[in-house]
Amino acid sequence: MKKAVNLKKGDKVAIVCLSRGLLGEAFVKHEVDIALKRLKDYGLVPVIMPNASKGMKCLEEHPELRAEDLKMAFMDHSIKAIISAIGGNDTYKIFPYLMEDQEFISAVRNNPKIFSGFSDTTMDHLMLYKLGLSTFYGPCILVDIAELDKEMLPYTRKYFEKYFLNEDSFEIESSSVWYSDRKTYDVSQIGVSRKVNKEVHGYEVLNGSGVRNGRLLGGCIDSIYEAMTGSNFKDEVLICEKYGIVPSKEEWNGKIMFLETSDEKVSPDYLEVMLNEFKSRGIFDVVSGVIVGKPIDEVYYEEYKDVFKRVFKDLETPVLYNVNFGHSTPRCVIPYGIMASVDYDNKTIRIIEAMLERE
Repeated sequence: MKKAVNLKKGDKVAIVCLSRGLLGEAFVKHEVDIALKRLKDYGLVPVIMPNASKGMKCLEEHPELRAEDLKMAFMDHSIKAIISAIGGNDTYKIFPYLMEDQEFISAVRNNPKIFSGFSDTTMDHLMLYKLGLSTFYGPCILVDIAELDKEMLPYTRKYFEKYFLNEDSFEIESSSVWYSDRKTYDVSQIGVSRKVNKEVHGYEVLNGSGVRNGRLLGGCIDSIYEAMTGSNFKDEVLICEKYGIVPSKEEWNGKIMFLETSDEKVSPDYLEVMLNEFKSRGIFDVVSGVIVGKPIDEVYYEEYKDVFKRVFKDLETPVLYNVNFGHSTPRCVIPYGIMASVDYDNKTIRIIEAMLERE
């Protein structure tokens, strides 16, 4: 896997909308302003790509504009990182414009950059993984960098700042607190703290034991399931199959799979349907281990645990639950394609390979 170099002061950071075109709407301007200031406070130079601010309707109708922004960002050698504004549900529509564009493919392979985001951005990660780039399931612009409190959430900030470091390894620790989602993100919330909840569970082992090593691969289970089955958009499965976006059973072999549920807060029954799709394809038989993200607001916390236990009860594959990544806040960074070691006996997760290159 190709790796990007770590960030430093003066680096340009591209902001893209690859799914929902929320960045260009007037009702999020206060969040955009906060995010831009915070990036500048790090000494970075934020660059909103030309089409990213054209609004939801335009970008929904013109996925080629979203694709154009990503291509331009990769081809610009002065840009060192790309951060997704937010998720959505139809980023797959950009694949035909990029996966048949040799200039884009060459730029990804020869001009690697930090690429960060989560949720529907899962599919962009899998596209870039297919092209051989290690990316990061982590902070995005409108949710994390633009946190409406007086600063970024401390745990999230700690892991965001790893984009500036050259660490050979680090531990993904359980956060001592979690934060309730906001009811609104309007201007009235500027400077208002989220409700803080004490973490009483920590990491929980739901199946198996021992120490498992493997390269990290995964994302939002809702997004991957929809891409495998076409359950949301009928053409999504065809497009993803055409370009090999969803990893095959062979590609999952030996990986540490990371999965988390979206802000849709799917019912336990539907989570079981999605997990059984993976199981029926033999994926859970070949992965080295599984880590599962904390459910947003701990909705269905115990019910989801029961689902995982049922699905994995006849498998030896170990499962570690309640990890701080994905839709629940705060969130860490999970690097695609990088070696991790998960100790299911002592409930620890360690990245055991440098996730960024040194210049």
